[in-house]
Amino acid sequence: MSGGDNVNKLVNLFEGEGAACDEFGCAIPGAEDGQGALAEKASRRAIVPGATIGVLGGGQLGRMLAHAGNRLGYRFVTLDPTPDSPCGQTAAQIVAAYDDREAARELAQRSDVITYEFENVDAGVAEMLERESYVPQGSKLLYTTQHRLREKQAVEAAGAQVAPYAEIESLAGLQEAAARLGLPAVLKTATGGYDGKGQWVLRSEDELPTAWEEASRAGTQLVLEKFIVFDKEISVIAARSPSGEVKTFPPAENIHVHNILHLSIVPARITDKVRAEAEKLAVSIAETLGAVGLIAVEMFLTADGELYVNELAPRPHNSGHYTMEACRTSQFEQHVRAICDLPLGDPSLLTPVVMANILGEHMEPLLEWMGEKDAAAEKLGVEVKVHLYGKAEAKHKRKMGHLNVLAPNVDAALEWIAQSKIWRV
Repeated sequence: MSGGDNVNKLVNLFEGEGAACDEFGCAIPGAEDGQGALAEKASRRAIVPGATIGVLGGGQLGRMLAHAGNRLGYRFVTLDPTPDSPCGQTAAQIVAAYDDREAARELAQRSDVITYEFENVDAGVAEMLERESYVPQGSKLLYTTQHRLREKQAVEAAGAQVAPYAEIESLAGLQEAAARLGLPAVLKTATGGYDGKGQWVLRSEDELPTAWEEASRAGTQLVLEKFIVFDKEISVIAARSPSGEVKTFPPAENIHVHNILHLSIVPARITDKVRAEAEKLAVSIAETLGAVGLIAVEMFLTADGELYVNELAPRPHNSGHYTMEACRTSQFEQHVRAICDLPLGDPSLLTPVVMANILGEHMEPLLEWMGEKDAAAEKLGVEVKVHLYGKAEAKHKRKMGHLNVLAPNVDAALEWIAQSKIWRV
């Protein structure tokens, strides 16, 4: 049976309530404890402004989520181990480790609904909160997206293709998989890792023993992926409410430097056919996995127009920051609307835009630029919006903020970025 056939069977049989997949197959949220779709529907409720939203994680995504939710009239409380966290500067904060169950229970007591702002939240804590409070995103999707092998199986169940892959348990297994899949390939830890961490690009057989030795120290399962020669990297962010309403933001074309997102270009420089297919895949994944809130779907686009899903993120996403000024509804407001089961906002694009990340090494030139008159911006007709995250220390390669460069067209925005001295460090 093909991936597409699986999707149809899941959706028709379980009324679109979603599936969590692992090596043993796909499970429907609530099915294992006898609840099922009817019980899930009965638990749905709108959380209206005036309520308190609890956030697991206190980083910049939580900060911007609180900014958007405050404007709608919601209060926020966050749980994060770092005092005066970015989100904690805009919300009440419980300072505790992510796996501190008593702190998590305090978060539940102070909240009407709970969400998470990054997927490395302790899944056991999320599962406990799901039982004892209201977590519309649930723990199943978190469980799936925290593990690359489970995530790939879930993506395939949604009818999308991923790069050919193999689970790796030994050096001999790595050598066999490399011969079968071909080199170059990428060895990744199944859990953890971000911005290129926990990944080894393998180009020759001689590199396999060293990569295995380093990767096996992580103490987690490993996966080898065939390297996809891609023309572009794109992402689509979909929002889904507990009532089943789904909307997608326009695809972003993403450019990475040293495995860290540098630019998101919108409208993406892709054909209408690819745009429609990418949005369709994001909707299918959101529905099949029963996502609530946002889910970002990162994809590789090959020169012949094929799309491969690379990764999922069940939360607001760096490549969606452009929506803050460039769309009728930002990704952060949409996430609040989705988890609170309010009608979703209009995600349509108002203006071409390029989002550019500000890392620690860019802070000094950025602050210098902010105090000067910008003749290039006036000449090119661009408007630059600054978003800083309130982090205490500007570390090298650490995300400190971003700029949204609003422009008459993406070429003008890219020209302004090219002329700017901010990233010439």
